Amino acid sequence: MKEDKNKFALEPANYKLLLIGIGIIILGFVLMSGGGSEDPNVFDESIFSFRRITLAPVVVLFGFLFEIYAIMYKPKNK
Repeated sequence: MKEDKNKFALEPANYKLLLIGIGIIILGFVLMSGGGSEDPNVFDESIFSFRRITLAPVVVLFGFLFEIYAIMYKPKNK
């Protein structure tokens, strides 16, 4: 009974995959950043670039899906 108390909910492989997923999500938000104008009176078209409008949200979505996979992943026992 004491062994169950010290056991984690997930295996170490799951936690590694979770960290990878968090890294993917952070990468997506970094890809989304930037594109602002130094002068507030000047509009900068770079906020509508492919990287910010399409690529970054897809990367973030993939990161969240990878997080679900990381939680559901069941490592093979040796």
